[in-house]
This record gives sequence, structure tokens and C-alpha cells, in this order.
Amino acid sequence: MNPVSMNVVPRHVAIIMDGNGRWATQRGQPRLYGHEAGVRATRAVVRACRDAGVSVLTLYAFSSENWFRPAAEVGFLLELFVRTMGVELDTLHAEGVRVRFIGDRARLPQTLTAVMEASERRTADNPGMVLVIALGYGGRQDLVQGVRALGRRIEAATLRAEEITEADLGATLALGDLPDPDLLIRTGGEYRISNFLLWHLAYAELYFCDTLWPDFGPAELSSALAWYGGRERRFGRTEPPSSGAMMEPADDQ
Repeated sequence: MNPVSMNVVPRHVAIIMDGNGRWATQRGQPRLYGHEAGVRATRAVVRACRDAGVSVLTLYAFSSENWFRPAAEVGFLLELFVRTMGVELDTLHAEGVRVRFIGDRARLPQTLTAVMEASERRTADNPGMVLVIALGYGGRQDLVQGVRALGRRIEAATLRAEEITEADLGATLALGDLPDPDLLIRTGGEYRISNFLLWHLAYAELYFCDTLWPDFGPAELSSALAWYGGRERRFGRTEPPSSGAMMEPADDQ
């Protein structure tokens, strides 16, 4: 493990916050109890990431597949998001955090989308960490929307199909203006990315841990960041790119 790289902080951390329901079940409580506990963990991890110098933090809060959960649980989660932003927004704004949401808003209740839009407007000019919350988000859905956007440009004769580049498609996606995640953390013991940021995670370091999300705090985050610091990121090269080099991915050899 390279001792110098231990001091490297990922610019962009993405987290799949998994395990709320199992955490509650282990304690003989309903799953909703676990989601409440998960909010407390989220609050602590957001601040820990900011304090560590992370520039962008993306949280997978509600996937496009989560709509298939029981209606009572979905309703509780959506209401919990409204209540949480109502409580947390003042603090996030005071700390200079810029809040953004990604995902399909069409199915979300108006009370929630109103809070989302107000949060984005209020924090739009903040200079600190960007906090991206994925609500109703799916990676495949994101790619379809991007392809449709390029298709409209082709229909308008402003783009030819053979001219399309990776950069063109990447720019149409939900995080097109932000750096790709350097580190993905998934809690809860599962080893998959569950339709999260499929394009963006191509060269991310993937960190899986057994800790259930309500028990994941600053100490666990520190362990993940230390693990990341020990990784040698070559982006398909035989040697790591120099600090000033463009980190364009190439095929692994």
C-alpha cells in the first residue's frame, strides 16, 4: 500500500445506502424504523464527507425499482424525504452545501418536488460540496434519456450519428457537468451496483462492506477513504497517469 496515496481524497464519492430494513428487522422493529435510523446515518456521513474534503457526494436514496415496494413503505419514504429536507436544509445551506436531485420526478408527489426545487434554488450559488440525491433514479433510464436527447439533435440536423462521441453522450446524462465518481461505497453486504450510475462508474473503485447503513458512520467512512487511498488507479494504463495528465479511460490490459 502506497503511504503517499493514503492522503488522496476522492473528488466524487457515490454511496448505495443499503440495509435499513434488515437493521430494523434485527431489532424486532418494522422496516420504517430502519429508514428513520438511516436518516441519522446520512446526516453524519454528509458532514464527514464535507469535512474530509470530498467535492461531490451522490446518494442513492430511492431507485426507479423502489416503486415496486409496498405502497405503505413507498409513501413513508417519500414523506420522510420531505420532512428530512425541511429539517436539514437550513444547516446544509449555512455550511455552503449545494443540493441537487437527479431522477425522474414525474411520479413524485408535488409536495416533494416543491421541496426539491426550493432546495436547489436556495443552494444553487453555494461554493461548497455538491450533494446529489438520486430520487426515482435508474442508470438505464438515465442512458435512455441521453440517447433520446441525441436523437432529437439528429432529427433537427444539428448532429450526425457518426459524429457522436462518448463526451456527447456523457454530457446528456444527469451528472454530465460533474466529475465521474472516483469511489462507490455500498453498505449492507450486497455486491452489485443495482442500476446506479451505470455510465459514470466505469472506472470507479468499488468498496463493499457488510455494515448496514444505519450503523455506517464517520469511522466506517474513514476506513473506506483509507482503502481508496491505497488503490493504484491506472485507467487501463500500465502505469498510473501523472497528476497533470488527462484521465481518459482506456481498455484494461
